[in-house]
Amino acid sequence: MRARAEVRGYSLDEIVETVRHYAGVSGKGPIAAIGALIDVSDPIHGPGDDGAIVEVGDHHVVVCGEALSPPFVEADPYGAGIAAVLANVNDVAAMGGIPLGIVNTLVGPAEVTAEVMRGMVDASKMYDVPIVGGHLTERPGDTSVSAFAVGEAPGVLSMAHVAEGQTILFACFLDGEMRTDFPFFRSIDQQAHRFANDVRVLAEVSKAGAAASAKDVSMAGPLGSLAMLLEFKALGADIDLELLPVPENTDFLQWSICFPSYAFWLTCEPNTVEACRTIFHDADLHCEVVGTVTTDSIIRLSGGGDQLDLLDFRSDSITGLWASDVR
Repeated sequence: MRARAEVRGYSLDEIVETVRHYAGVSGKGPIAAIGALIDVSDPIHGPGDDGAIVEVGDHHVVVCGEALSPPFVEADPYGAGIAAVLANVNDVAAMGGIPLGIVNTLVGPAEVTAEVMRGMVDASKMYDVPIVGGHLTERPGDTSVSAFAVGEAPGVLSMAHVAEGQTILFACFLDGEMRTDFPFFRSIDQQAHRFANDVRVLAEVSKAGAAASAKDVSMAGPLGSLAMLLEFKALGADIDLELLPVPENTDFLQWSICFPSYAFWLTCEPNTVEACRTIFHDADLHCEVVGTVTTDSIIRLSGGGDQLDLLDFRSDSITGLWASDVR
């Protein structure tokens, strides 16, 4: 067997094995159980996309929610409070929306929930999104943290709009550092003063009709999140890893599975690619073309003159949520 060329210090085999076996990717299978309870054929109106759209008159209202990992809450309750807001506003943004309000639920010891709330309040100020309500129960034991958001989308970005031949772009903010305890690329110190504007850029994209779909990069990491974007229609992609934006002085394998503070995948029709990139670049954000949507159900990674399949939706899945009859 021939040795594979290295891509940013790693062979494609190492990258594929790391992503496929990362818990943020391999651990999403239980989501499939939702399909036995509710209709999953329409990700725009839920469930399945970053958020769901509720039509209220002529308005597209976005609703979404996130539960925080208990080990993360225990290790860093203040950071978990920030992350609870961050994850929700990013989900609203990925649907093409503007975040309008946050509600939360906290259960745990008073000294822990107070730190979580402090983080949430600080994050709500960074993002200019008010905390409008929630639930608090003080009790001894483990702490449970969830938060939910509502927003409004001038145009809807959704995995339901992904199609063959669309261009795949990666938009992100690259100033920051990787946490040493959790796979989280933290840009809060560098981006706090501009979070409110940056998270609303995708609403500009949706309003301009400059993209068809978007997916925020979350616990599945960049490559796992891309797979989630393509899974509904079982579409494939050709991805050039050498074109993927990466922060300076950051290990590529860590980057491939991390949760960045601000990173999104988008797909665009070829004639709107430059319009989409311009909106991000005008906001001083990175947005680069890294690949193309294909119809063969295989996500192929390339670099260093080599190529390897990450996964094939004919035999692989991420959430297992999408039955073949809805593709």
